[in-house]
Amino acid sequence: MTRINLAVKYLNQDHLTGFENYKYSSLDTSPLSIYVMHPFWEKVIKICPTWIAPNLLTFSGFLFTVLNFVLFSYYDYYFYASSKDHPEYPPIPSWVFALAAFNVFMAYTLDGIDGKQARRTQTTGPLGELFDHGLDSWTAGVMVICIYSVFGRTDHSVSAVRMYFILWYVCINFYLSHWEKYNTGILFLPWGYDASMLGTILAFILTSINGPELWKFELPFGITGGVFFELVLYTGALVSNIPVVVWNIYKSYRDKTGKNRTIAEALRPLVPLIALFTIATVWVLNSSSNIVEADPRVVYFIVGTIFSNICCRLIVSQMSNTRCEIFPLIILPIAGAALISHILPQFELEVMYLMAMFAFVAHIHYGTCVVRQMCHHFRISTFRIREHSE
Repeated sequence: MTRINLAVKYLNQDHLTGFENYKYSSLDTSPLSIYVMHPFWEKVIKICPTWIAPNLLTFSGFLFTVLNFVLFSYYDYYFYASSKDHPEYPPIPSWVFALAAFNVFMAYTLDGIDGKQARRTQTTGPLGELFDHGLDSWTAGVMVICIYSVFGRTDHSVSAVRMYFILWYVCINFYLSHWEKYNTGILFLPWGYDASMLGTILAFILTSINGPELWKFELPFGITGGVFFELVLYTGALVSNIPVVVWNIYKSYRDKTGKNRTIAEALRPLVPLIALFTIATVWVLNSSSNIVEADPRVVYFIVGTIFSNICCRLIVSQMSNTRCEIFPLIILPIAGAALISHILPQFELEVMYLMAMFAFVAHIHYGTCVVRQMCHHFRISTFRIREHSE
């Protein structure tokens, strides 16, 4: 049974042919990245053994993020540990925040050097980029879930439903960068990525030293610590990402340097994103048992996982220069779950947990099958460097 499941071919011949002709093209103009992070990564890569496969670095970095998710799930499952109004939930130990900062630093560093290792070992290829960006799409949601434990569900933070929209905002901005590449052929690396990673590391370090109380301040006009974080996030993306995405796509049409797709085809990748957002949000806002308050972590996990799946499908399309899927089948189960929850509200929480398990298994299955199919096609190994490349 396992062999049959892992033999599912999500990639067709057009995808594989497109990957054969694919050439990586990106542009990083962030001063923080150019003058601080890249010089640091250039020093780190020199101590990395050449026998280590780039994908192994990528996956190791992702596991550090997973460790953070597991840690905070154990010590702060319901996001109440930072709230004095809920003494039944013990506070998060300071060492957890310190370890979380270290884990983010390691994840960020490994993500920064995997491409350099690929060029150093002459193992660059479409699998590495797909593997990297695919895991990044899952990391985007997980990071947001973890940072919520710094503020928690307190009077000085944001509610669980507002955190739901913050999660979506981060995911949408990540998706837009790859939608931009789908139309321009160039991945313009957003400035906010490096700032957000370093900001997250700093937030965890400060929380480890001073405790969550550090963020329980109030600015003029009733702006609390959590709201301030929310405003910085929204403002930063509105200034540094969304206008830049729109401008780059417009410029590619004006100068005829991009894919020059029709408007309908250019907007096609936004359909699954809008569909998922609409279905999930209708379910959350109309839930009879208020699922986002009952168990916000699972709601965030479902959204982040299915988002990562549709984002991976977009990445496959833009790398292989093929038509993007307009409605991936993974969206149907969440629509069904929302409908069942409406018809049988007494089973809503059970349906939600089943949906979380399905999303997790379906996404792992998709990623595993795609990677195995690409490895077979290109005659390479995911985590091992071929002898002639060493």
